[in-house]
Amino acid sequence: MSATAFIFPGQGSQYVGMGKDLYEGNSAARTLFEKADAVLGFSLSKICFEGPEEELKQTKNTQPAIFLHSLVMFSLMDHASFAMAAGHSLGEYSALVAAGALTFEDGLNLVRRRGELMQQAGVEQQGTMAAVVGLDPTSILEICAEASSAGIVQAANFNSPGQIVISGSIAGVRKAMEISKSRGAKLAKELPVSGAFIHRSWSLPGQG
Repeated sequence: MSATAFIFPGQGSQYVGMGKDLYEGNSAARTLFEKADAVLGFSLSKICFEGPEEELKQTKNTQPAIFLHSLVMFSLMDHASFAMAAGHSLGEYSALVAAGALTFEDGLNLVRRRGELMQQAGVEQQGTMAAVVGLDPTSILEICAEASSAGIVQAANFNSPGQIVISGSIAGVRKAMEISKSRGAKLAKELPVSGAFIHRSWSLPGQG
């Protein structure tokens, strides 16, 4: 027996121009973008569509932007019957709205405030994240321990057997990236985030 699940992304999947085609081509999408602008009291849609990138990737804007884009997409898909909504980090809030545990308005205000607080924390204690592809968890843990001489760094998200995200101070993460490449990593790429984050969650329809 098959079941449908919706998976919502977290921070780092933003890009300038996100959702513009949906806004221009679908009245329901346009309504949701305009509703978000009204709830927040500023034009989030303009930041999504036009950037600049530096403004979009500010955590206080990134989080509501991805949340909004995710739920616009969700609203345009056939979601009359689904078994589960799951979210990675920020995507938890999108999943909760999709599951009916939060209203769109409450979710949007929450992620905006969440983004503001996380951005403030990132300013007070600067950090970053990087995705490492092609090394096993044991190797990553050893690399983080070795790189800790340069700054704080640790494994944050075990996304799949071949992809692990590390998180910590800028110096620590970049040192771990350097070591990872020397140990045969297929990819060690810094993520477009403004801090060192970690979180995963999921939600069932109708449950909080």
